[in-house]
Amino acid sequence: MTPVELCKRFNDGGYWQKAKSGELETISLESNISTHLSNETVTIISEMLSYRDKQGNEIARVHQFRRPDGSLAASGMPDPKRLLEGGILYRLEKKPK
Repeated sequence: MTPVELCKRFNDGGYWQKAKSGELETISLESNISTHLSNETVTIISEMLSYRDKQGNEIARVHQFRRPDGSLAASGMPDPKRLLEGGILYRLEKKPK
């Protein structure tokens, strides 16, 4: 699946809103200081997060860049990497080597 297709499915399903409202639990999988956003004047944290349902099943995995005030940098939205929807796991296409 292309990044555009995965983002559309993620956005249409309202998964970020569900995570923000507490309907999905957000688990931090990885968190590091980022040096990729040179236009920022504050320290940016690169995060990989898992959104999970009440049974602990991963519904979505996203990457985001977070500022110290909690706002998101770059696009201002999470970037989905995986999405489980209707029993189907959608993932990004791997780039050929």
